[in-house]
Amino acid sequence: MDTSVIVVGAGPVGLMLAGELRLGGVDVIVLEQRAVRSGESRGLGFTARTAEVFDQRGLLARFGDVQATPRGHFGGMPMDFSILEGAHFGIRGIPQYRTEQILEDWTIELGAKVLREYRVTDVSQTDDEVLAVVEGPAGRTEYRAEYLVLCDGGRSNMRLVAGFDFPGTPPSREMYLADVVGRKIRPRPIGEKVAGGMVMAAPLEDGVDRIVVCPLGTTPTERTEPPPFEEVADAWQRLTGESLHGAEVRWVSYFTDHTRQCSHYRNGRFLIAGDAAHIHLPAGGQGLSMGVQDAVNLGWKLAATIKGWAPEGLLDTYHSERHPVGARVLRNTQAQGMLYLSGQEVDPLRSVMTELIAIPEVARHLAGMVSGFDIRYDVGVSGHPLLGMRLPNCTLEHCDGSRINLYETLHTGRGVLLSTEGPGELTEIAKGWSDRVDVRLVRGVAPDGPQLPSALLIRPDGYVAWTSSGGGDLTEALNRWFGAAREAEEPST
Repeated sequence: MDTSVIVVGAGPVGLMLAGELRLGGVDVIVLEQRAVRSGESRGLGFTARTAEVFDQRGLLARFGDVQATPRGHFGGMPMDFSILEGAHFGIRGIPQYRTEQILEDWTIELGAKVLREYRVTDVSQTDDEVLAVVEGPAGRTEYRAEYLVLCDGGRSNMRLVAGFDFPGTPPSREMYLADVVGRKIRPRPIGEKVAGGMVMAAPLEDGVDRIVVCPLGTTPTERTEPPPFEEVADAWQRLTGESLHGAEVRWVSYFTDHTRQCSHYRNGRFLIAGDAAHIHLPAGGQGLSMGVQDAVNLGWKLAATIKGWAPEGLLDTYHSERHPVGARVLRNTQAQGMLYLSGQEVDPLRSVMTELIAIPEVARHLAGMVSGFDIRYDVGVSGHPLLGMRLPNCTLEHCDGSRINLYETLHTGRGVLLSTEGPGELTEIAKGWSDRVDVRLVRGVAPDGPQLPSALLIRPDGYVAWTSSGGGDLTEALNRWFGAAREAEEPST
């Protein structure tokens, strides 16, 4: 074996997965066909839940002084996401190249290898290993590993070779986007409905503005490369009356409302994540975020499988947990596209949606959907509202009066048993899993924090697997998510 895991693609998803695998003690090589990071802004930030995921790994601070906005939209219908406690519309204005740089630095710090100018041309598997055929700087090379994960984007050229289908709906619209330098374009952060379509503009950094142009009735074109900026500027002028012709441009691209999802996320020793597994209209900035959450869900499970402590079926829960999440995002982005990008024929529906969003229960439902806060995994029991849900952040108070951010306990990528009960039966039980689960004894949660059970078990991805109230038996939960307890060491003589 050349490594334990081969990750194909050094975008945010592949880099996040590589870091997660390294936290789990697994060797990983990332193969990327580009010589350098693209420098493209693409995904401009991430959702509220993904901001939490980055915080749980100590990464959020690396982005600097980020601003979360409570004001957002669902299909162009304005919403206040703060109606859901702790939620927001996400972190906006962070170009994807900056996210990639932060994740790559972190991944390499942890010991992963990121190899550039390595294009995977074929993959195969046996019962015991995978093989990737690669064209690199030194010519044709072969890499062998225990598992291979495709994170190479929506245009993955290895998806079908690895045995993954990609069913869905064909595109009905084509839209343009570009990063324009030095024109001081009036911000249109949510997007404005104009005669003939929708336009959006948002300032980035260094005098750069991102524009998005969505003309009505534009038939999708079979393209092999981005459109010329002249075509984008023509569409912008038709819809706004403003000329951007001759502007300096950093990046031009296009997208459609193409919607597809792999039927399964695992095929033997091949797995798939991110845009390689699902593509959709980029409504609400959910694409990059969903891919990062795929990686965090998969990483610890795959590492546990390779290290030998995973309980039976753990790796298959990657598909059973993440595929429904992906399907739901595809549905909500399709719905948003209909509201956002259709013509006047949809105005009655927009009026009804405006009335519905004014109902607090509806607003909370939509905020939970778009932020990622309402994801609930099946953890085998359902006796407490937190079971299967993400653990909200809070400040923990230690017995000596010191304080710690709860998410700091997840920086190592291990499970956590959090207890206010002090040493006793629970801590004795958890000793059998001390190589996989950290025990944190605290006095309680700071007064302004959420009400939590006296003890709970947190998975490495930040979801609650057991609670002392209504969560069933702790030993069963530990066995279900962290495998069998290690054998007690024989006392030395």
